[in-house]
Amino acid sequence: MPAKSRFTRLDAFTKTVEDARVRTTSGGVVTIVSLLIVFYLVWGEWVDYRRVVVRPELIVDKGRGERMEIHLNVTFPRIPCELLTLDVMDVSGEQQTGVEHGVSKVRLSPQSEGSLQIDMKALDLHSADEAAAHLDPEYCGECFGANSPPNAQKNGCCNTCDEVREGYAGMGWAFGRGEGVEQCEREHYGERLDAQRNEGCRIEGNLRVNKVVGNFHIAPGRSFSNGNMHVHDLNNYFDTPVQRGHTFSHTVHQLRFGPQVPEELSQSLGSQLAWTNHHLNPLDNTDQATDDPAYNFMYFVKVVSTSYLPLGARRTIMDTYTDTSPLGSHGINTDGSLETHQYSVTSHKRSLSGGNDAQEGHKERVHARGGIPGVFFSYDISPMKVINREERAKSLVGFLTGICAVIGGTLTVAAAVDRGVYEGTSRIKKLHQR
Repeated sequence: MPAKSRFTRLDAFTKTVEDARVRTTSGGVVTIVSLLIVFYLVWGEWVDYRRVVVRPELIVDKGRGERMEIHLNVTFPRIPCELLTLDVMDVSGEQQTGVEHGVSKVRLSPQSEGSLQIDMKALDLHSADEAAAHLDPEYCGECFGANSPPNAQKNGCCNTCDEVREGYAGMGWAFGRGEGVEQCEREHYGERLDAQRNEGCRIEGNLRVNKVVGNFHIAPGRSFSNGNMHVHDLNNYFDTPVQRGHTFSHTVHQLRFGPQVPEELSQSLGSQLAWTNHHLNPLDNTDQATDDPAYNFMYFVKVVSTSYLPLGARRTIMDTYTDTSPLGSHGINTDGSLETHQYSVTSHKRSLSGGNDAQEGHKERVHARGGIPGVFFSYDISPMKVINREERAKSLVGFLTGICAVIGGTLTVAAAVDRGVYEGTSRIKKLHQR
């Protein structure tokens, strides 16, 4: 028996002879229409196969010993830069008082003049332009009873007004305007402070912190520890010639934890609101106003680690960030993946003189007296992590299966339609022949 005849009984596609086939005009029309439908549906399957979707996953954050960057941009229109201090502390015991690395203070003209930028100063500790190079190399300034700060330019000396102020802060002493202090009088500290009294200030830049529960705050005067208490020298803040005094009215232009989501990414995701910058950074463009100098604003932030893995990125993001990495580099990986954070926030504000919130319709809310005026951000780290992973909406196997289903289904329906049309026309012809 020939080899080809062994499969004859298995043939599921029986054929008819050419003479037994009937071709009709309606069949040709149905064929053309069905082919157009097949091409349209196959194109739809191709578009769906090429479509990229973002699938979120929720996992336990297993990161250990990580660092985190905080980018802030906050404007204070009614307090000069000379009075503002930025402090960072966390539950791990690391206290970074007077944080200056990576942060700039921008002097602003008075509100009545439009709060225009006057100049910007990067707050690097003991930069070269603050070295008082005009002094005798052998000069050793007096610290006026205080200890020389550990980061002084010359060990055991206080050669600048800032070093004397830092020495006083280390002792827990109030400093004031520096009357009688040689270094401050030489640098005209008091006159410079008075000249800036009506100015505003914008603080912008990056902070590098441990990824643990902590807080950072912007408050007036040098900060120091008094026993177990963190306090600020408030003399120059409250003792001011400015009418109505300084206040902590402020605008949070931007506050984010980690790198910014690129605009092209936000636009490409369209209606997937979980990945717009508005939802990542809900404090952006927040305004708070007060006429009370003794007023405190607090923001309680819950930070959630969030990753974005584009198509083709490795499955696990390895954190290669170190303390020597430049600020702003953490979270942006070479394969296009992004490590950042979302956060939710609740806010609270109160007068340091106590009282209740009757003016805001909450007279049952009673505040204690005392505290430090300023703006405080307390952040907590969520134990969960969100991974947004780019994937194809359909696999290659699904794409091929869809094409087979489109072709088979369309031709089956077309055959049924053609058969129905043919039978109908045949019966009509028979009726007419009678």
